Amino acid sequence: MQNRVEVGEAGLDLLERLAEARTMTDDLFRLVAPEALFDRPIPERHRIVFYVGHLEAFDFNLFLGQLDGLRSCHPEFDRLFAYGIDPVGDGLPTDQVSDWPALEDIQGYGARVRKDLDARLESGSARHEPALADGALLNIAIEHRLMHVETLAYMLHQLPFDRKAKFATEPAPAAPPIAPRMIEIPTGETTLGLARADGVFGWDNEFEAHQVAVPAFRIDEYKVTNGQYLEFIRAGGYEEKSLWSEAGWEWTQSQGIRHPKFWTPQGEKWSYRGMFAEAPLPLDWPVYVSHAEATAYARWKEKKLPTEAQFHRAAYGTPEGCEREYPWGNQFPEASRGNFDLSRWDPAPVGAYPEGRSAFGVGGLVGNGWEWTSSVFAPFSGFRPFAFYTGYSANFFDGQHYVVKGGSARTAAPLLRRSFRNWFQAHYPYLYAGFRCVLD
Repeated sequence: MQNRVEVGEAGLDLLERLAEARTMTDDLFRLVAPEALFDRPIPERHRIVFYVGHLEAFDFNLFLGQLDGLRSCHPEFDRLFAYGIDPVGDGLPTDQVSDWPALEDIQGYGARVRKDLDARLESGSARHEPALADGALLNIAIEHRLMHVETLAYMLHQLPFDRKAKFATEPAPAAPPIAPRMIEIPTGETTLGLARADGVFGWDNEFEAHQVAVPAFRIDEYKVTNGQYLEFIRAGGYEEKSLWSEAGWEWTQSQGIRHPKFWTPQGEKWSYRGMFAEAPLPLDWPVYVSHAEATAYARWKEKKLPTEAQFHRAAYGTPEGCEREYPWGNQFPEASRGNFDLSRWDPAPVGAYPEGRSAFGVGGLVGNGWEWTSSVFAPFSGFRPFAFYTGYSANFFDGQHYVVKGGSARTAAPLLRRSFRNWFQAHYPYLYAGFRCVLD
């Protein structure tokens, strides 16, 4: 017997959020010249055109079997666009432009999927009550798309400037000069994860909530800046093998890595590759690098990258022992607190948002760039994969991905929650990710 579930006020709100997320991704595709949609800005990723089909195929596959009368309009496309890729090692995609369907066919597929899904979502008709009643599937559809808002942004960042439209960008906010210093975080406990009993939405790797005892440590007040990282380069950091892991050293040597991906050498000077133009390297912006590069810098400083638990303690802990939802308190993210929620295309000075400080006085922990941790991405005790998306996290518990926390300028506000975990491979230099160092 099939159950009919009314979407209700909460469901209608989720449908509105899904529509907003669709608008965000649609706008990003409009940034790209039509002929450039078949480009591959990042060698490790699919061509841009894959994502035109993927976002709609993901939603269709997610709700298939959950919504009355939902039928495939193109089974081949349902499979072709189902999953992205995250190649480990030297395996890179080798497909050619001719291997892909015509753009108009992909766009037609997406339009049909949206129409069919919306007709059934808006009617509130479902085969299984949890499909709409608890909002889990709608939240997955929304947040999956919001994650791709950021993925697409950093992919398009690598696209040649003449292959995308140019948006007007606001000047970076002013910030006073900073003097690098470390802040002491006292011994205490921190909470990682979400409690299922609370009934709030989270991805499978966010459960189950647990306490971690964190010994006292010191942490950089701000993310490492371009100016600080420039000192590492000038000191020969990329030529000093002892600073790198064996795999990291092999990566730098085989790929000719000698500077951050977002930097461009200009004689003896450097420029920063922004989203729409190059500019002289902003020394007070956070540096964006791979985990391998961040680790080498930390070793050069005789420091370490923070663990996931240390990041949480510095970001959400308080001297009184209670914990906050965000570094600044329990108020939902707003523009004065940091560079996030698609507020800018590029970074801002690390000291630009004093109202975003944590209770311990650590700045910029959320926004302006994800932060690498030393923690390998792994399940928490009590982990259970989503029944309807079993591989979301479990496929990456391979010891080769590291947890990143915080958020970037292109991270949507719902993904800035304390429990959200992101993860990437150690040699992935395209992410909007910086770092700060700790001392035990």
